[in-house]
Amino acid sequence: MNPALRHSAAHVFVDSLSAPVLADADAHHLLRVLRVRTTDVISVSDGRGQWVPATLDSDGQVRVTGPVADVVPLPSVTIGVAIPKGDRPEWIVQKLTELGVRTVAFMHCERSVVQWEGERASRQLDRLRRIAREAAMQCRSVWLPAVPDVQTFADLVTVGDVVVADPEGGPLRRGTGTVLIGPEGGFTDAERAAGTARASVSSQILRVETAAIAVAALLLSEPCDA
Repeated sequence: MNPALRHSAAHVFVDSLSAPVLADADAHHLLRVLRVRTTDVISVSDGRGQWVPATLDSDGQVRVTGPVADVVPLPSVTIGVAIPKGDRPEWIVQKLTELGVRTVAFMHCERSVVQWEGERASRQLDRLRRIAREAAMQCRSVWLPAVPDVQTFADLVTVGDVVVADPEGGPLRRGTGTVLIGPEGGFTDAERAAGTARASVSSQILRVETAAIAVAALLLSEPCDA
């Protein structure tokens, strides 16, 4: 991370760095909640790896004070997670965002207890996307993680470089693009035999959220070539 990002008074996302405009909710948060002053330097990002230093007018207008900067990216990692109960999806999204995961995908598996469909899925995903954005602002990330629509295990297992988390699998290798983590009851034999690689995250049986954090920490513990 660039030290200037770490020391900014606040961090916020906009659609365009060439003409940055704050959303009303962000302007309210920075000016009324965080009490950002007109002399404070903030960091403004497009969520796609670039940012600029800026200040805010008293009415929330962004004034760019320096050139556009890039941050060396962490590897692009996608973690697919069977939907757990309660508020654990929120915790997963928050912590994976802080660690630098690029995409957090929730999925339905054969043994999934929790299923999100229709209006319920829309509400849950809207909330999780807000949580991802808030977490990215808090940790000064210049990458806004994606939280796509709910998919099935069959949808995700065939996309690119995919590894299925399995206690009986081999070591999880650095450079893996996508890791799928099953429900509390584990993947079925049919899912485990889906023709993709299997990797062990721990010799212990982990809860869904613990496995997700362990995978992210293993794959993103240090920068490596993208």
